[in-house]
Parts: sequence; C-alpha cells; structure tokens
Amino acid sequence: MPRPPVTPKHPCRIEQLGRVRVDDYAWLKPENWKDVWRDPTTLDQGIGAYLAQENAYSSQVLKPTVQLQHELVQDMIARTGSDPAPLPEFDANWAYITRFSPGAQYPTYLRRPRKGTKETVLLDVAARADSRPYFSVRNVTHSPDQSLFAWAEDTTGSEKFTIQVKDILTGNLMPDPPTSAFGDFVFSPDSKWLFWVWRDANSRPARLYRRLARGGHDELVYEEKDPAYLLEVLASASRQYLFIRCWNDVTSEVRIISGNDPTSEPTLVALRQVGIFYDVEHWRDDFVIRTNADGAEDFKIMRTPISTPQREHWQPWIPVRPGRFITELKPFAGHLVWLERVEGNAHVNAVGADRSQPYQPIRFDEPAYSLSLVPSEYARDTLRLKYQSPRTPEQWLSCDLTTGKRRLLARTELSKGYSSSDYVVARLHATAPDGAQVPITVLRSKKTKLDGSAPLLLTGYGAYGYSYETGFSLPLISLIDRGWIWAVAHVRGGSEKGWQWFEQARRFSKKTSFTDFIACAEELITQRHAAKKRIVLHGYSAGGLLVGAAENMRPDMWGAVIGQAPFVDMLNTMSDATHPLVPLTRPVWGDPLSDPKAYDYIASYSPYDNVRPEAYPPTLATTAIADDRVGFWEPAKWIAKLRELSTSDQPMLLHTEMAGGHHGAGGRFEEYTQVSRMYAFAIEALRP
Repeated sequence: MPRPPVTPKHPCRIEQLGRVRVDDYAWLKPENWKDVWRDPTTLDQGIGAYLAQENAYSSQVLKPTVQLQHELVQDMIARTGSDPAPLPEFDANWAYITRFSPGAQYPTYLRRPRKGTKETVLLDVAARADSRPYFSVRNVTHSPDQSLFAWAEDTTGSEKFTIQVKDILTGNLMPDPPTSAFGDFVFSPDSKWLFWVWRDANSRPARLYRRLARGGHDELVYEEKDPAYLLEVLASASRQYLFIRCWNDVTSEVRIISGNDPTSEPTLVALRQVGIFYDVEHWRDDFVIRTNADGAEDFKIMRTPISTPQREHWQPWIPVRPGRFITELKPFAGHLVWLERVEGNAHVNAVGADRSQPYQPIRFDEPAYSLSLVPSEYARDTLRLKYQSPRTPEQWLSCDLTTGKRRLLARTELSKGYSSSDYVVARLHATAPDGAQVPITVLRSKKTKLDGSAPLLLTGYGAYGYSYETGFSLPLISLIDRGWIWAVAHVRGGSEKGWQWFEQARRFSKKTSFTDFIACAEELITQRHAAKKRIVLHGYSAGGLLVGAAENMRPDMWGAVIGQAPFVDMLNTMSDATHPLVPLTRPVWGDPLSDPKAYDYIASYSPYDNVRPEAYPPTLATTAIADDRVGFWEPAKWIAKLRELSTSDQPMLLHTEMAGGHHGAGGRFEEYTQVSRMYAFAIEALRP
C-alpha cells in the first residue's frame, strides 16, 4: 500500500463563547479563500502542492481500479445511445430545440419555424467551451419578441456567470455583457430590458440590475442588504409581470413589476415575517399565492385581485391538506396547475377558469419517481411534463388540461438492450427511534438476490427542506448491473413527507436526520437487502454532513464512505460570519457565534469535530478548488483528521478537481469519469 502524505499540523487555538477548540488543520483554508473562488490561480502554492500530493496518493491507491474505471466509463458511454428526437419548445411562430449530437459533451441550441424545417443554430455550447477545463451554461432562453437569445456561462465552476445576449438575425453578441452574475436573468415582457442578478464579493446574489437588452449601462432596481437572504428575479408564466423574490429557507418576500411599465418602482406584496413563506404567480385577473401563512404547514393557495396584491387582501382558495405539500404553481390561460408532494412523489392538480372543484389529472403507479414541469405554451392549456424513475429513463408527456387526456411525446431510448422491466423499484419504510416511518427508495436488478450478500450504496440528503428526487441515473445502472443495490434514505430534514418533515430535523433537532439514516440502514439489513460492512455510504454537499455524522456514530456498520463536496467542517464554517451561506442558513443550523446552545449542539455532531480514535472504514472525499458553497478545505481537513485518528489501516483519500466547482463536471462524459472513480472505489472497498 502506498504511503499517504503527511499532513502538517499547525495548532490554531479558537476561543468562542467561552469555549476553546484547537484546529490542527486550519491552515488548509487559505487566507485569500474568496479570491481563490474567483481565480483558482491565486491559491497558496504550499496548499496547492499539498493537494497535488493528495491527488497523487489517491491515484496510487486507486491504480488497481484504473481498468475498472475505464470499463465503467465505456459502459456508460455505450449505454447512452442516441437521444430522443428533440422535443421542441414552441413559442409563437417558432420552435426552439436542444440537441445532443452523438458523442457530444455539450448540447446545441437551435430554432426553426413552427411549421417549417430549416434550422438555425443559436448556441453551440461545445464551440463556446473551446477546450476550456470547465464550462457550463444556465438559463438558456429567448426574448418574448423572438429577436434575442441569451444564456449565462461559467468558465471556472465558481457559479459567477457572464450573461451573453445574441441578436438572432445578425448573430452578433451584445457588447460589455453583465459579469459576476448569479445566473438568473429575465427579459421584460416588451423585450426591451434585461433584468439580472449580481453577486457581491461574498458570492451572495445581492442586487437586481436593469439594462437595455441590446446593450447599455446598468440601473439598480433593488438591493437586498440583509446577508440572511438570497435574491432572484422571475417572470410570470403569462409574461405580464416580473417578480423580485428575497428568501431563505424559512422566510420570503416578493415585489412585483408590471410588464406594462418595466422601469416602474417595484410593488411590495407582503413584508417579510420570519417563518412566513410565500411566492406569487399571475393568473387571469388575479395574483395567486402559495403560502404557509396562518399555520398552513404544508402550504395553501390564496388569491387576490391584481389591483390589490397586498397581504391584507388575500382571500382563501385552495386549503391546506396535511401530508400533501404544495410545491409549485404553473398557470395557463384557462387553468391553474400546481404540484403536491406526497411520500416523496409529485402529484399534479388543476383547476379551471370557472374555479370549479380541483381535479387530479395525472398519477403514476411506480413506488418512487420524479416528475417535473417543462416549458409549455401558456395560451394552449396543454401541460408538458418530464417523468422518470430509478428504472425508467426520461419520458416527456403532454396532458390536455380540459379533458385530462395524457399522451407520450418522447422518451430516452438507451442502447445495449436496456429494458426497465429488468429492474425493480421498491419503497420500504424504516421505524425511527421516535416511531416515525422513514421512506426508503430501492433500486436493484431482478437478478440480484435479497439474501444479504449484495453490496449496497446508500445515499441521502436531509437538509434545507429539499426532497431527494428519485429520477433516472444512467451511470447508476452500470453499478446495478454489477450486482449492487442502490437505496435512498428519505430522512427528516428534507420535505418528502411535507414541510414538517423538514421542521422535525432543524436546528436543535438536526441529529434526527442521522438517527433516521442509521435506522434506514438497519431496516435494509433486516430486509436482507444488505449486511453489516456491505453498505457504502454516499453523500453530496449537505448529504456529506449526513454520511459524515453517520460514519462517526456507527463506524462499525459501513464498508466504505464517499463524501462528494461534503459539508463536514460545520462548526468552523458556521462560525465564519463572512461566508456567504452562513447568515443565510442560520435559521436551519443555528448560530454558534452568538448562541452557546447552538455552539454546543453543532459541536456535538459536526463530522470534523467528532472524529475520534475508531476503526474507520475506507473513505473518499472529492472536491473542487472553485467550490464556493463547500470550500475544498472542509474535505481536506476531514480526510487529514480521519487519517490521523483512525485505528484501522484503511485508506483515507482526497481527490481535488483543479477546475470546476460545487456541481463537479461541466460535460456529461466528464461526469461519467468522476462518477466512475467513486464507483470503482466502492467496488474495490467491498471486494472480498
């Protein structure tokens, strides 16, 4: 076995609220960390050299898996097959198309006349990428008058975007594009103005600017000065209004700009009130509001005339139904559609223009699936959906909102003889220590025996009220075909069973997520889906907190642990008031800078702070230099401490991408390479 790098120890004494801790590896966080996010070349040479040593060691340890990694990647590429015939997004007289050419990393965006066949290339992402180490685009869209095409592009992975606007007729890009953008932008309904969100020096979306869409100086529309809130701009489905939304995980506030007067002063809907969450849409003669006001824990829908959007004028309409969490509104000219989440699965509901009794036009029979709304023509009252499940590749469907009739528009066809009938999707439930029933989604091959012998990859998230979407993963099938079982623990902290599912694992109840997770693992063992030491944990971002805590609590249970951009140095991060996410997430985690109780509680479970002399399983952490959500130093410190204190001889590995950010790879085949490294590590760790 290769010798691991020796991580220097430079004890850093930290005194906080009368408590003292010593951090031996604090030096791995560079003093200019915010500069590094913007420009990775500014990284301290000593830290860069150390990360290079860690990468070299990781490569040495994983050298026996190089052929396996190659086989996994080739298997994924071969199975990718051909994409379905591009499903156009119709708007007025045009059809907009997204297409992947065979073997392409990136898509091409085109358009053609609605009733014609001649296509015009609007954006060739591969050409824009131009061999850059990292490249991604977001929010690809066109102006309402169809004359402009725009996108936000990121060349480092730091999610600091440049917004490009293209004249479709001439092909020219507008000069002096907005930079340091958050990626969110919209055109005004008259197509004359571009509204975009600027990120400050702390990477927080803080200001909304307006400029002429064809170029011009920026005018400040709104500034969010409270660092505990994010800022975004949205267009109504009808394109008649713009919404400025300030929010965090428990509170929101909305302002409205009329499309008839896009330079007018925004109108406040309801002053923010801690714990009250609402968002607004326009439908016919009303604004409709999704909100948890008045104790509507799983949210209700209210409405108010356009002339009186303020809260005192809101009228009850669709009442709260406990256990049916309303997540999204989608207006059409003749119907209002909304999504509800029930046991992690989305249900579709609609009401007609006469405001009659709501009906439920779309349901699916699989135990677990993912359902999302895709661009649909507002005027035509035909809803478009994308459906997928752990065994079912993406399907695009349409639903006539008048009749409820459903039609398959397109589906992704995989090569290599893939058939969804060869796989089983199941929904289990684990009993948590307090009696709560925690859902578990399971995917396996029909050939895999449930006798406890199969290796199992267990994942979860459980934070910020986000529900873990159980969609289709092409790379995952390559693991399943090798006899693995995949399971998702839908622990509290998410919103799979309603908003209270989030509230039950917030602040001083956060450990509930971890005990739920362990209970799910124990249930999978009881149900013969796995055995002790045959479970590999995987957690991404805040899911890294979940698996890191579980690794500390029960190191004897796991065969290996993978933290992907893992949030594991929680106490130190939440004690840094200059971190852009800290003020924002205090309502979720607590404030260890001002509240001794919060300090003690976070200190009792923060993965980095709770590593102790134990026989830890092999652990792999992956990160990226430009990750401005979870700094690379968090997994670097975590691995160093695990290596120092673990009493086992198992490897502790750190792999750092020198290009890219929190979301990893920019191209789909680059993603296959990164995923294959993690899968090969898991397979090797459980090899007899």
